[in-house]
Amino acid sequence: MSTAIEAPAPEDFPDGRIPGGKVVAWAFWDWGGAAFNAVATTFVFTVYLTSSSFGDPATISAQLGVWLGLGGLAVFLFAPVTGERSDVSGHRTLWLGVFTALVALSLLAMVFVAPNPAYLPLGLAAVALGMVFFELASVNYNGLLVQVSTPKTIGRVSGFGWSMGYFGGIVLLIILLAAFIFPKASFGGIHYVQWSMLAATIWFVASAIPVFFAVKDGKPAPAPATRAERILTWIPLVLFVRNLVKIWKESRSTFWFLIASAIFRDGLTGVFTFGGVIAAGTFGFSDTLVIVFAIAANVVAGVATVSTGALDDRLGPRRVILISLIGLLVFGVLVFALAGAGAWVFWAFGLPLCLFVGPAQSASRSFLTRLIPEGREGEIFGMYQTTGRAATFIAPLLFALFVTLSGNVQIFGILGILIVIAAGLLLMIPVRSSAAKLSSH
Repeated sequence: MSTAIEAPAPEDFPDGRIPGGKVVAWAFWDWGGAAFNAVATTFVFTVYLTSSSFGDPATISAQLGVWLGLGGLAVFLFAPVTGERSDVSGHRTLWLGVFTALVALSLLAMVFVAPNPAYLPLGLAAVALGMVFFELASVNYNGLLVQVSTPKTIGRVSGFGWSMGYFGGIVLLIILLAAFIFPKASFGGIHYVQWSMLAATIWFVASAIPVFFAVKDGKPAPAPATRAERILTWIPLVLFVRNLVKIWKESRSTFWFLIASAIFRDGLTGVFTFGGVIAAGTFGFSDTLVIVFAIAANVVAGVATVSTGALDDRLGPRRVILISLIGLLVFGVLVFALAGAGAWVFWAFGLPLCLFVGPAQSASRSFLTRLIPEGREGEIFGMYQTTGRAATFIAPLLFALFVTLSGNVQIFGILGILIVIAAGLLLMIPVRSSAAKLSSH
């Protein structure tokens, strides 16, 4: 039985240290990921898509929740297969490249979404498909964490990578704000958000390139012994059930961590997915002010994430996760309860809320990485993404449900997100890392 990841091969790194350039190259994929996470799904494109240019903002917000929910179901179907394929082939970096290219195409599709209701389906589809491809890319990206860290530095490297995403978001948003959004520069009759998405596409592609030169494909895992087992690896639902049963037999604690993290990570995604939408629709933030808030939020989240990386290594990721979820609930309730007091509420309580999102996400990744033996990274992170995205429809649909039940009062969508985070917290409390053991094969 193995309770932690194995250190990199001594022949690769004789002094026992991972070259800093290798870590930075890996983390730059997260830096570029801000083009999708911060720009496409949070502070620019979804705010644009849910504006009055495309119809009733509250109605479109609900539609966005449905599309993202359906995208989450697609990840549920395909993440186990892609994870298993990357393990068996050993081509984790190659598959990261394939899905990175598909994310880039999704971002490029957003460039063609003009401010007209006729383009709404294209915009919704581009966001949903981009989310699917981004999550499938993340299966392989997260699996590479073991190749750029040692057992003693997993938390710091994971935190550094996640913080790079936030800091990348800061730089990119400042560029977009200055070049396109603040001056509302609609060159050639093309909307400034469309130009912003073109810049985001270029940013993502350029930032993703270094990892493909710095990190090699790993060793392939043993292939399935029989033809029936090989066929099984291509059947999504059957493969998911088989892997889930295997994990249940090996480690109940790991099983419950996957379930708990699936729930609370869906809530964390909901915080950023609908944060910009709520800022504009409920608190009256202009496009420019949404971006200013986004920059501040990314500064807070990035500093918090990189700072808690050392605490992750010292105190353990479980404690970081629990503290973060409690903090999210406290500040989320304050935002909802005081929403009627004005825009200052979103600054006073929405900004501190961002302190807890990154550390919870980074600590979840490091928690699981510590448990994965060599050769099962794709399988386990495939299950991590699958269980996460199996739950992804919950927060968007609950957001849409609460908005609808309230008579299209957007702020009530926060309640749906907080319920998801609270459920994840309750499921996480009994999880113990000391009891989480996975065998090598």
